Amino acid sequence: MRTAITAEKLWDGTNLLDHPVVVVEDGRIDSIGTRAASELPGPVRIFEYPGATLSPAFLDVHIHGSAGHDVMEATPEALTAIGGFLASHGTGSFLATTVTASLDATLRALSGLANLLAQPPAQAQARLLGIHLEGPFLSAVKRGVQPAEYLLAPDIDLFDRLFEAAEGHVRLMTLAPELPGAAQLAAHATARGVRVSLGHSNATAAEALAIIAAGAVSATHTFNAMRPLDHRAPGILGTVLTHDSLYAELICDGIHVAPEVVKLWWRAKGPERAILMTDAISATGMPDGEYLLGGFPVQVANGRAMAGGVLAGSVLTLNRALANFIAFTGAPLELALRLVTVNPATMTGLGNQAGSLAVGRPANLVAVDAAGRLVASIQNGQPVGVPWSLKQF
Repeated sequence: MRTAITAEKLWDGTNLLDHPVVVVEDGRIDSIGTRAASELPGPVRIFEYPGATLSPAFLDVHIHGSAGHDVMEATPEALTAIGGFLASHGTGSFLATTVTASLDATLRALSGLANLLAQPPAQAQARLLGIHLEGPFLSAVKRGVQPAEYLLAPDIDLFDRLFEAAEGHVRLMTLAPELPGAAQLAAHATARGVRVSLGHSNATAAEALAIIAAGAVSATHTFNAMRPLDHRAPGILGTVLTHDSLYAELICDGIHVAPEVVKLWWRAKGPERAILMTDAISATGMPDGEYLLGGFPVQVANGRAMAGGVLAGSVLTLNRALANFIAFTGAPLELALRLVTVNPATMTGLGNQAGSLAVGRPANLVAVDAAGRLVASIQNGQPVGVPWSLKQF
């Protein structure tokens, strides 16, 4: 039986459509049209979201875990829990993000994640599209909570070993530009199809520009774990904010970056290059308490994840990040939606799998209200956790 999904508007990643009808068959989009022009024979299941806007499901390019599990576990149980939680909050796909750990632990996690990537996700789960290596090639000065004892200098042979353990599924890598050999590694990783992101760095502007010239395309959690902006020595942050071709991530929870600075970032990067992500850890969606990030403990209370007095990821979800961003900046909904759909998909080269709606693609979409708050999350044409009703169209 066919399914029809209707709302007040639809934003497909490019265009805005009034009074849309998305017809789904066998979990894929069969057609996208207007209610007035659509004719469907026989009974259909209709999911109606009056006053809402339909959009592609979200893509999170930087997430460590949720629902009590960490991606470094790399087990079916962990990915099932994480994928189910993400799907219920509007995220249809994600990059499993590692944390700096021992080489053995990292290789084991990459191999496990590669095996899981080969398996199709369950119907009500976000899809794992690749891996984001956050470490080990990071600055000790700006490591945040990344374990200092496991940080390593950029090394092409070691990168290749990690890449092969992941069976080529490394899609994004955070790299500190100032480390010896960083530019060479950036060029090598780029040649292998990996997007390089500047982050966990105390780099000067010149060092940041050098790694951009070598192929880097984005910046990891802008402002956090970066040399502060100085009006005479702009450093990596000044470069990130002013280099027009560079994408830039941001954790929009009101904790990692103040609302006024979110506004500054938005004005600098704009709707073509800004990306919202979560940096969420295993505690996301769980009660306050102690949880693991990789292999070390993190204490979570009142929305803050801390380890040794330092912020250790977040308990943010992308649907809340979107709503926060609109509240902080006043950005129009259709522009704000780019930050969780088109931009992360384009930056990672995953535009053929996420970030837009088109006939033939999996029916993974969300309904959001005018303030960006999640109304419904739909995976493979089925609302996650919401019963459907049979109606005559």
